[in-house]
Amino acid sequence: MPFSKLGLSDPIVKAVTELGYKTHTPIQEKAIPLILGRNDVLGTAQTGTGKTAAFGLPMIQQIDTDYRAIQGLILCPTRELCIQIAKDLESYAKRLPQCKIVPVYGGQDITKQFRLLDKGAHIIVATPGRLKDLVNRKKVNLRTVDIVVLDEADEMLNMGFKEDIDYILKGTPDEKSVWLFSATMPKEVARIASKYMTDPKEITVGGKNETNKNIEHHFYVVKERDRFDAVKAIIDSSPGIYGLIFCRTRRETGAVADKLMASGYNAEPLHGDL
Repeated sequence: MPFSKLGLSDPIVKAVTELGYKTHTPIQEKAIPLILGRNDVLGTAQTGTGKTAAFGLPMIQQIDTDYRAIQGLILCPTRELCIQIAKDLESYAKRLPQCKIVPVYGGQDITKQFRLLDKGAHIIVATPGRLKDLVNRKKVNLRTVDIVVLDEADEMLNMGFKEDIDYILKGTPDEKSVWLFSATMPKEVARIASKYMTDPKEITVGGKNETNKNIEHHFYVVKERDRFDAVKAIIDSSPGIYGLIFCRTRRETGAVADKLMASGYNAEPLHGDL
């Protein structure tokens, strides 16, 4: 089924077609008609299933660009995801240039975000901590928000944003649409849904609280002093390997990459200071 059959407007359909999207994903097929019908939606889906378009396309369509106020709010756990969602929404709205989308997140000069917000925003994509700070500084008015999206809600709770999320949602109007997407549905996510959503329509792509079925998990218990040698052994046992090594801090990330490169491996660091 093409995107035009989901109830999306011509400018949005043309934009996604120009981006190379020919058919929608299951989460998009299920979510977009419900969202356009002004239902609250509770979606369970893994990363990579097309969630951003599932909520981003109908959100853009429901924005009144003649009303110079924040109408859409998207909360997500990390600045990397915040930036990516904002970029995706800008590409979906490229035929609607009057729709203003502003990302706000920690780690960027807050005065730069002040300037972007002062120019006007219809949709804000935000990490909870930075948005709470902006609300307290009276740079963001949540009382005009008509749509709230909680993306990767389980990750936001895992990262300790529960109080910030409650603070932000309490500052929005009672009458609003809430769309919550999560890879898993622990009790705390269900509590947020029951507290802030009205008769939500549930969507599940894949099983609840499941990882993707084409992934194998292995773990090795080693002493810290042996950890780097263990990493090298894993790499050496998999010729042609492509992989990601996650570290706790930026400093550790750089140190591990430097040690791998010094040992003759083709490695590069990727962290927030770059």
